[in-house]
Amino acid sequence: MKLHLIFIGNKFIYNKPLQEYVLRSIESENSLIDTITFFPSSDNSLFLYIEEQLNSSDRLIIVTSKKNFSTVGKLIATATSDNQVLKDAMLMPQKATLYEERSYLLEYNDAVVNVIQIDENQKMPQLLLQNRETEARVHLFDESKESIVTILTPIAQTYEVKFEVTEIVEGWLQVDILSKRYGDISNFIHGAKKLLPKKLIASSNVVAYIIERLSRENKRVSFAESCTGGLLAYYFTKNNGASNILDGSLVTYSNALKENWLAVSHETLVANGAVSAEVVEEMSEGAMNVSSADYTLSISGIAGDGGGTAEKPVGTVYIGVRSHNVHKEEHLHFFGDRNYVQQQSALYAIKMLILIDKETFF
Repeated sequence: MKLHLIFIGNKFIYNKPLQEYVLRSIESENSLIDTITFFPSSDNSLFLYIEEQLNSSDRLIIVTSKKNFSTVGKLIATATSDNQVLKDAMLMPQKATLYEERSYLLEYNDAVVNVIQIDENQKMPQLLLQNRETEARVHLFDESKESIVTILTPIAQTYEVKFEVTEIVEGWLQVDILSKRYGDISNFIHGAKKLLPKKLIASSNVVAYIIERLSRENKRVSFAESCTGGLLAYYFTKNNGASNILDGSLVTYSNALKENWLAVSHETLVANGAVSAEVVEEMSEGAMNVSSADYTLSISGIAGDGGGTAEKPVGTVYIGVRSHNVHKEEHLHFFGDRNYVQQQSALYAIKMLILIDKETFF
């Protein structure tokens, strides 16, 4: 069964923080959202769309505001030849089988729908439609998409699951797993882990996994960022427990701060430029010296949309990773707009952190 997410109301179109909060909450319970559709409050095609979805065999989550909550219930009741009733001060279709505050679940033919109501500055209501047992997500490193499909296909056939592989950045693959009727996802993951012991992380959230591993080992990490402007730190601090392992991130956008905060030598900057392997090497060393972290990551690049040269075009990024025993620098060239280059840079740095110490992270 596919999962369709429907936002009803203008606020979910224009209020990005609210929209993203709802998405995070739903994805934590249902990892695979197949489609996301937005409807303004006054869209006349909404009734026909809801009616069509209710006559499918799919799962629906309808997110609406208090203003539109009873209207949505009325549309569902009309489409299912039902009436609305008042239960615990909440108006909902009579056929609703489960309900909690601002949330109810209704089954109609082969479709299942969960309607939830949320407005600004409210806690997400309880999701009654959950599918943890039939979906999972794992991450794989240092393998090509083609080789992973070849390796996993026989295991998927054995345990009756389907999977889809998505490349996050080069060398980092996300595998979304969906169980068939009698599928066994846990044994599929166990079988894949046996074949790929130092390449597979059986967690849907890689950064949360890193936090858990480093917390267990009592180790810490720090960052030195230039073109990403603190994005790498954001990827960590948006997860619970980040304070257990993250000392901080020095955003050294100017050469002066690279010198003064991270002790990057003036000669290195003049000879190689701020966007270079030599500079990110000294940045990662400087971050380790000022923080005494166990691992450091450093990023410097040209995110765009301007600022590139023939020798270093837009999208040129250097990333450094360092532990107490080893350091490594990589020269990358990413494509896309400024924000996409920044995001790819931060994600690639996370991948480099994992691969510099496979004993800890796998």
